Amino acid sequence: MPFLDHLEELRHRLFWIAGAMLLGVVVGFVLLSQIDLIRFLEQPIAPYLKGQKLIYTHPGTSFRIVMNASVVVGLLLASPVAIYQFWRFLSPALYPHEKKMVWPMFVAVLVLFVAGLTLAFKVVLPFTLQFLLGFESDALTPMISATEYFNFAITMCLVFGIVFQLPVVILLLTVIGLVTPAFLTRYRRHAIVLCIVAAAFITPGADPTSLFALTIPLYFLFELSVVASRVVYRRKQKRAARKAAEAAADDSSNDDSAPQGLFAS
Repeated sequence: MPFLDHLEELRHRLFWIAGAMLLGVVVGFVLLSQIDLIRFLEQPIAPYLKGQKLIYTHPGTSFRIVMNASVVVGLLLASPVAIYQFWRFLSPALYPHEKKMVWPMFVAVLVLFVAGLTLAFKVVLPFTLQFLLGFESDALTPMISATEYFNFAITMCLVFGIVFQLPVVILLLTVIGLVTPAFLTRYRRHAIVLCIVAAAFITPGADPTSLFALTIPLYFLFELSVVASRVVYRRKQKRAARKAAEAAADDSSNDDSAPQGLFAS
């Protein structure tokens, strides 16, 4: 296809993705409006409120909280449509062995994203709140704003969902040849330090318990990435060796079919 036709097809695909996201946000808003979302989202901080409630200073606070959560739910609901549209756009340019990897990779993206959200909400967020609220003073009266808390909680959960895409990123880098298993193994000790630094950056001001709770999953994801990279790298080597053997066999057959002897010319 000409370049402009590719752009037109991409515009068409993006239009469908945007429509699916908009519909997903609407569906998410309708679903979340039927439940007490705020009561559910305040679970990590509820033990530290000591019988008090989160405060708000704007009449649209509850609506804004539900709307922000609806955007996250809408993105998740629209992700199958987005995956399908990108697949339709990229599949003509992929080799058969590359097409076999696309759907498992997309499934891995969704699973890892949900796992990151769950870990952040159930483990890391309560630990972080326990540390931050542990510096209370009798001279201060805690009046925690609902807007500030929910923005903090939703941002942390989204960051965890994104960070948990590390195995997929390393797998893609291995496929295109920028990373090898030997490279990852050689810098394993550096990866431990990077996991600690990333955990401290994601959860600023966190106590050692929170850093420990995030560093372990990050390093586990790195080791999982090494295993996945090794599998993909071995398959690439076998495929390259098979192609080289086929090319050598073709060259040999061409040489055998050529006329031999003094009258070859």
